Order: sequence, then structure tokens, then C-alpha cells
Amino acid sequence: MRATLYVPTIDFKLIFETLPYVLKGIPYTLGIALVSFLIGNLIAIILTILLERAIAPIRYLIRFYVSFLRGIPMIVLLFLFYFGLPIQLSAIEASCLSFSLSSSAFLTEIYRGALAGVDVGQRDAGYSLGFTYSQLMRKVVFPQAFVTAVPALGNVAMDVLKGTSLTAMISVPDIFQLAKIVGGRKFDFFSMYILVGVLYWLMCLLIGAIQKRAEARLLKNMGISAEDQR
Repeated sequence: MRATLYVPTIDFKLIFETLPYVLKGIPYTLGIALVSFLIGNLIAIILTILLERAIAPIRYLIRFYVSFLRGIPMIVLLFLFYFGLPIQLSAIEASCLSFSLSSSAFLTEIYRGALAGVDVGQRDAGYSLGFTYSQLMRKVVFPQAFVTAVPALGNVAMDVLKGTSLTAMISVPDIFQLAKIVGGRKFDFFSMYILVGVLYWLMCLLIGAIQKRAEARLLKNMGISAEDQR
């Protein structure tokens, strides 16, 4: 019996007909990614400051937190918070919690490295002018460190956005889940996954554009031209 070779083809008619349905998942995809990224940044900034100022036992705990969460697959975190807790979180809550904690670990390392890259002389100059630690961080150190961190922050934002496709595993109706439903009904997963891939790519292009614009504005505010940066 001779095996039949299956040659996948893209059904553009199916893609255009089902696009409005798949796009209904955009608020879930972008919403989870945005909320998680913002909360992750807040946690990361707090942890980064504690790494500088806290006593040794707390610093050790933070390093363990960062190492542990960087080493856990996202699907494990999602299942842990959705299926494993004694209280039942909604799929959206479990997703936001998982991505917030995971991204905070990576962002903490980014901010730690960015702060370490700021010349120590900047801090000494700030203290000599009478700045408190809080004023020094807000007015001198963080603005410089943030410029260095922006490209890496953009990469984390993209990773969080793409990672939200895993929320389909706990029934979040994001674009991947809706495309999978259509693919199962129409027996054409190939076309639907191509559609989803293009949608994620377009959203990542948007993040990349925001990243470049933010970086250019920060450099301009600091009086650094694009030529100087090169």
C-alpha cells in the first residue's frame, strides 16, 4: 500500500472568512501580555533596589526567586496556578500571575545589569551634591540605566506576548485558542496556524516600533544623538 503524500496549502478564503472571529481573541492576548509586563516591571524594579539595599538574607532570597522562576517552564507555572492551588483562580488570573512572576525574574536581571553599567562616578557625584539615595536613583542612575535596558525590555515584552499562546492550554480564548477551534472545525490547522503566526508577527513589529521610539526619545531627553550612540 503506497502512502499518500500530503501537501499542505493555505486556504486564503478560510483565513479571510474567519479572521474576525480569531481577532476576538486579541483583547485576551494583548491584555494578558500588557498587564503581566507592567506588573513584572514593578516587581523587578522593587527587587533590583532590594538587591542593592537589603541585608544579605533578603538578597539571597531574591537571587533564589530569580533563578527559580527563570528555570521553570511557563506551562508548569500556568498549570500550577490554575490546577494546583487550594483556591481556584480564573484562567485569566492564573495567566496574569504566571507571566507577571516569570517576566519579573528576567526583568530583574536586566535592571541589575543596566544599573551595574552606570559609571560609579555618577553616584559619587550625586552624593556629593547632596542627593538622597531615592533622588539619586530617580534623577541620575535609573534614567541612564533605562536607556541601556530598553532593547532588552522590548525582547521580554515580545517573549511575554508570544508566550500568551500557552494560555490556550487552560482555556483562555486568545487568538491561538480561537484559531485552533476553527482549524478543528474546518480540518485545516495549517491555514489557521499561518494566520496566527502572522498576527503574532505583526504585534511584535508594533512592540519593536514602540521600543525604538522610546529609545530615541530617552536619548533625546538625555541630549544624546543617534550618531553619538553609534
